[in-house]
Amino acid sequence: MKALLLTEYMNLQVTELAEPEIGAADVLVRVRACGICGSDVHGLDGRTGRRIPPLVMGHEAAGTIEAIGRDVRGWRAGDRVTFDSTISCGECYYCQRGEINLCDRREVLGVSCGDYRRHGAFAEYVAVPARILYRLPGGLPFEHAAMIEAVSVAVHAVALTPHTAGDRAVVIGCGMIGQLTIQAARAAGFASLIAVDIDDARLEMARRSGAEAVLNSKTCDAAAEVRARMDGRGADVVFEAVGATEPIQAAIACARKGGTVTLIGNISPTIELPLQQVVARQIRLQGSCASAGEYPKCIELLTTGEIQVGDLISARATLEEAAGWFGRLYRREPNLMKVIVEP
Repeated sequence: MKALLLTEYMNLQVTELAEPEIGAADVLVRVRACGICGSDVHGLDGRTGRRIPPLVMGHEAAGTIEAIGRDVRGWRAGDRVTFDSTISCGECYYCQRGEINLCDRREVLGVSCGDYRRHGAFAEYVAVPARILYRLPGGLPFEHAAMIEAVSVAVHAVALTPHTAGDRAVVIGCGMIGQLTIQAARAAGFASLIAVDIDDARLEMARRSGAEAVLNSKTCDAAAEVRARMDGRGADVVFEAVGATEPIQAAIACARKGGTVTLIGNISPTIELPLQQVVARQIRLQGSCASAGEYPKCIELLTTGEIQVGDLISARATLEEAAGWFGRLYRREPNLMKVIVEP
């Protein structure tokens, strides 16, 4: 089969690889669409330590079942499917609690980090356990279905965050996950929502995603503006979708006393935390990791149109064109959001 292989850092090549073998509980999926995730782009140069070559990356995918293992029931060749990016063991303490994203033996498709290597979906075929499959409705395009993994990250973060109907929220960082978090928060009943970023084009997209107000933190004091628009108190909830010191500090400053800051972004391994603000104002800080069973809800939200992803797709590319698009994303070319590869 053809696959896009990270042969060494900063070098992607379309290569002929053996078709993946499947175990008794696995399925072989013919990949129809696979999104280029920001984590794939960040892994291109080795900075994350989670894309050690040689590796086929790609974990945001959808396709059709090509073959099934002998113990698989309820699925057949030709079924339209997507699958979780996380492969959990189903047996550990966390899996038994339903917290599959925290599994002690968790693996992620398209990741190689020293502890394991799991080839992903930038290829004609990928093998996955049948237990992580989800059936797709016929009317949902594959390129939209490939966005379900990203949607699930946003939906999980919102579901994890204590809130009541009518709460007011801020989303800091209007990249892919930020845009989807705006939509997920709207679907969850937040009464008003302000988006903060340093890119006017992304802020305009955030407005289309459902933000009632947008703030460019390069040109204004975002926290002061948030407080002014929210009765002088600040937001009940702030979702931070960058993962670096400055935006996290801004998120804490935007939250009201007793408010919640949910950290979704994960660019920097360490940050400088304004501890006194967090303690004295009783701010709840929590991380949100991947997703934990939200795929059916995400499929429903896409099917009903409560979350829309079409405008977030910047381009569709063949496997042969994908390396070029990786380069453009790595160079942070303006006005690029999601590129869908169609092997």
